[in-house]
Amino acid sequence: MAACAMVSMAEGEVEFCERIRLDQILITLEKLKIFDPHEGVEIFNDFSRKLSATPKEGHAEAVAAVKKVATDKTTAELIVRLCLAISLSDGKTSMVEQIEIVSLCSLLGVDANLLGLDMQKLVSTIEASDDIEIIQLPVK
Repeated sequence: MAACAMVSMAEGEVEFCERIRLDQILITLEKLKIFDPHEGVEIFNDFSRKLSATPKEGHAEAVAAVKKVATDKTTAELIVRLCLAISLSDGKTSMVEQIEIVSLCSLLGVDANLLGLDMQKLVSTIEASDDIEIIQLPVK
């Protein structure tokens, strides 16, 4: 739920369609049926509120929670796929949501390209945008 909240909040607020998609996922996905859907939604809401109120601390807490539950490759890939489903729930591709998903892929050791995230296209879009300042990090 922490990862889904991170992606949903990437644009500043959780959209209604993202909440509906989360409900659908919690009710239908077999691996998540161990959770009460209402508890899952409340956990998502808690992370969303923290990300909104104190973004830096909320993000750190969400990352810690994601690391704690992503104990194997299958779980890590499931988390990323859930985030993709939430991100695409409004029928459009959001660059900031994709950046958050790619960050999660890196954090969890998941190959973003294998999940359909075209990294080269994403980088090209970012570089071509006048609204985003590219910061070059030193290479070690």
